[in-house]
Amino acid sequence: MKTVLIALVLLGGVSTLPAADPEGFALWKNDAIQKTGDELGGKIDDHKFAFQQLGTYDNHNIGISHREGDGSAEMHETQVDIFFVEAGEAILVVGGKIIEPKTVKPHEIRGTTVEGGRVVQLTPGDIVHIPANVPHQLKIATGKKFTYTVVKVDIKQ
Repeated sequence: MKTVLIALVLLGGVSTLPAADPEGFALWKNDAIQKTGDELGGKIDDHKFAFQQLGTYDNHNIGISHREGDGSAEMHETQVDIFFVEAGEAILVVGGKIIEPKTVKPHEIRGTTVEGGRVVQLTPGDIVHIPANVPHQLKIATGKKFTYTVVKVDIKQ
């Protein structure tokens, strides 16, 4: 009995090793996302846009987008967009019709603007789900900045 008690005491004092992360698991802490968003401001391209890929998985990818000017009108035929607004504000025009549409790569249509769509104000904390085949465009006021996490999900065909 004494041996069993000693064994139990010793086992109770043994710490277990932390479990390994499951394959595909990722965690981006809020401070790291904010830092990435801030750093993207220094990487703006000619379209006043910067993007940092965070992860690519079987049917989706995740990244941080930063805008300091309007985006083009766009529509994804085989992807859903989900936006998590981190900082700044923007106008989202969703639905309607893309003006001067052009296929820029397979299943990706871009244009100059969206006409006749619903106009929505986006601010930090907002979450947006844009189904495949729905025109949309982000508009950023002059001098303003807009940072958001975007998840692009491939749809079944």
